[in-house]
Amino acid sequence: MNRIESIRDLDGNLGKRIELVEERPAPQFVIKPQSEEARVVQEVFQALQQQLPIFPAKAQFTVPKIILFLTEEEYESLGIDFDVNQVYEITLENQSIKFRKTS
Repeated sequence: MNRIESIRDLDGNLGKRIELVEERPAPQFVIKPQSEEARVVQEVFQALQQQLPIFPAKAQFTVPKIILFLTEEEYESLGIDFDVNQVYEITLENQSIKFRKTS
């Protein structure tokens, strides 16, 4: 889940806007350094990616998947509390949508 926010519909009723996205790994490009200095810089950067969490080792990008506009009653009837940055498994089958939190 990427975003959840409170909204009001045209009649002024309180509801929720829930934005679900799909995360995909970014394509990896292997770049061979042309000089010894560039190779050293690349190795240092790779070492930093492994040691420091501020440099993500695997790049990801998100693709919008589903945006739900629900009244409070509809949200409560789903029986799931959506949390931002939580990963959910979504199953589409037999004309229904099923959500399940993953661990």
